[in-house]
Amino acid sequence: MSKRMFGMFVVMFVIGLITAFVGSIAGLGGGVILVPVLLFLGERFSSFDWVTPQAIVGISLVVMIFTGMSSALSYMRHDRVDKKIGYLFLIGSIPGGILGAWINQFMKTDGFSLFFGIVMIFVSALFFLPRREAGSPLFKTGMKREKVIDGQTYTYQMPIAIGLVLSFIVGLLSGLLGIGGGSLLTPAMILLFSIPPHIATATSMFMIFFASISSSGTHILLGHVEWAHTLYFIPGAYLGGMLGARVNRRMNGQLVEWFLRVLLILIGVRLIWQGIG
Repeated sequence: MSKRMFGMFVVMFVIGLITAFVGSIAGLGGGVILVPVLLFLGERFSSFDWVTPQAIVGISLVVMIFTGMSSALSYMRHDRVDKKIGYLFLIGSIPGGILGAWINQFMKTDGFSLFFGIVMIFVSALFFLPRREAGSPLFKTGMKREKVIDGQTYTYQMPIAIGLVLSFIVGLLSGLLGIGGGSLLTPAMILLFSIPPHIATATSMFMIFFASISSSGTHILLGHVEWAHTLYFIPGAYLGGMLGARVNRRMNGQLVEWFLRVLLILIGVRLIWQGIG
């Protein structure tokens, strides 16, 4: 391996590690960090001149398979994943992801950055909506769920039809933007269905793993995946996903929410600025 190739490997390993680490803590999957980072590098450095919206999204979704796998396995070992809700979301997110991947091929870089930034600001704004009081759920009917975490029992319910529609939209944006869906699904689970943040992030990573397989498969068939670069990100992403899941277990739910708010606002503003500029 030449010095230049080794240098690229180190840079991409570190990027994969950090983005997966942050994404796993917040249940976002890492794409919400990886995509803006690659857009920034493509704008500044000639060694990243291969960066296009199609290549970025293809790389992000392939890498998220490994981020989702490592963090989901870690969450499952500690019984934080609500598998029934995860499977429900997959029914909607898989066809949505395939459609989004197909639409992505028509996007240009500036429009991609602007749209991505607007989505991030919208998602961050969701976290500033007032929380509903315990015992007064927004939806009175649905699939009733109960889960015990660290000796505490949590009860909540998921309206099946709304869950399917939501997951389809999330899958569509995932395939289109390469964000894994967690940036929308995690706040939706917390705010709409009153699912505790720790369960929401764990279930989100579980869903991201399976949904990323179908979305990335579509991008591979369309020729969007730059394998020479993608493979450099995977080792760091796998390790980062595992470490992020471990840190998440030591954070309280409110801290996870504030982490999400600040992160998404910063990313959104930066991308809107780039898209307009």
